Amino acid sequence: MATVHLRIGDLVWGKLGRYPPWPGKVVSPPKDLKKPRGKKCHFVKFFGTEDHAWIKIEQLKPYHPHKEEMIKINKGKRFQQAVDAVEDFLKKAKGKEQGSDGKGETKGKKTSNKPLKILEEDDEDLSALRDPSEKPVKNDPHFHHFLLSQSEKPASSMEVISKRLKIIEEDTSSTSIQAADSTAINGSITPTDKRIGFLGLGLMGSGIVSNLLKMGHVVTVWNRTAEKCDLFIQEGARLGRTPAEVVSMCDVTFSCVSDPKAAKDLVLGPSGVLQGIRPGKCYVEMSTVDPETIAELSQSITTRGGRFLEAPVAGSQQLSNDGMLVILAAGDRSVYEDCGSCFQAMGKSSFFLGEAGNAAKMMLILNMVQGSFMATIAEGLTLAQATGQSQQTLLDILCQGQMASTFVDQKCQNILQGNFKPDYYLKHIQKDLRLAISMGDMANHPTPMAAAANEVYKRAKALDQSDNDMSAVYRAYIH
Repeated sequence: MATVHLRIGDLVWGKLGRYPPWPGKVVSPPKDLKKPRGKKCHFVKFFGTEDHAWIKIEQLKPYHPHKEEMIKINKGKRFQQAVDAVEDFLKKAKGKEQGSDGKGETKGKKTSNKPLKILEEDDEDLSALRDPSEKPVKNDPHFHHFLLSQSEKPASSMEVISKRLKIIEEDTSSTSIQAADSTAINGSITPTDKRIGFLGLGLMGSGIVSNLLKMGHVVTVWNRTAEKCDLFIQEGARLGRTPAEVVSMCDVTFSCVSDPKAAKDLVLGPSGVLQGIRPGKCYVEMSTVDPETIAELSQSITTRGGRFLEAPVAGSQQLSNDGMLVILAAGDRSVYEDCGSCFQAMGKSSFFLGEAGNAAKMMLILNMVQGSFMATIAEGLTLAQATGQSQQTLLDILCQGQMASTFVDQKCQNILQGNFKPDYYLKHIQKDLRLAISMGDMANHPTPMAAAANEVYKRAKALDQSDNDMSAVYRAYIH
């Protein structure tokens, strides 16, 4: 953007990091907030959000001359809402003296009693993220000037999150945090200044990391197959050579791998997480595993002074890509709060379920229900075919009835089209069924439906369907 002469009260388009140009207003910064050293910039309040930032003058354009241009190149619900907010502001200001000092639009709003904090490139916390040979984060030259405007420690404060999310305290002492829409799509979150690590770039992990990067988080990645890291390095992520190195470099490290064995190996194996854990480091286990594995990992991490949270995710590859996962968390509540912006980036809602192990139990129950339902859908489609009924008609009827859902429609379409590209691996849903059945055994609780479904998935695995989508359980009925 070209350099322009601006003054307090001017409407502008401001370019901040990865985000598209966004409508804002040049306002006076708080008295105790200093301008970044050596930077020619203005303090901008963005419309449609509660965000403020110091923006370099070359990243600013006057609002009116560039309005049509910006509307053509930018789309999205939140963007349109921001433009509408500008128009409402102009209508209210019509007839009034121009040159507002920026205080008007904040009238009646509560402001934080804590001082505002701005990230500078020479801040101690952030200088550790980059070595002298490292290039700036791609397409994000001003990330380190992003103003975390609502709290001294936004990642550990629910005040910031609650401005964009509905907070619901339940009688069970769990907390449901429900986003109005996908933050990974609308791009309206304030990324934490904590250094994020991520281990495991499979179907779920890849989408999660992509959304963390899109939302401006600083992420270091590791994957057993190193080539999978290349795409994320190109998008601005850093590369960790081992899990231990990632944990030692980062404040919060997430893990998302295939099963209990992989989760344990990652922590306890050679160059594993445990070798990089130091007091205060946070480890978040996002893999779907059994409660016993969670207990072992939690003890291993906390014994070394680390902080532990489990946060398995409900969803599929598509939902992961869209930032619409549901996060089930349990363990250290302070870690849960520290992960607020990360969970906003990757999911549409998150639940805190209490002590470690509770999230693993809940996730296994959810996947047991989903896996059993999928097996029943496949059984119904094959029975329709065997009795001379149209499978397509069955799907049409299902989609008009009480069982109508995106899940039913997508999985039935997979079957009718013979397209079993994995969105959630069949081998993983069978693993979850097995773990749920085992959990039922330990609780002396019957799980006959899950046990029956598990046998069907085992049959599908024997037919080489392990690496196909879970909907490929259909093939167990036709062979």
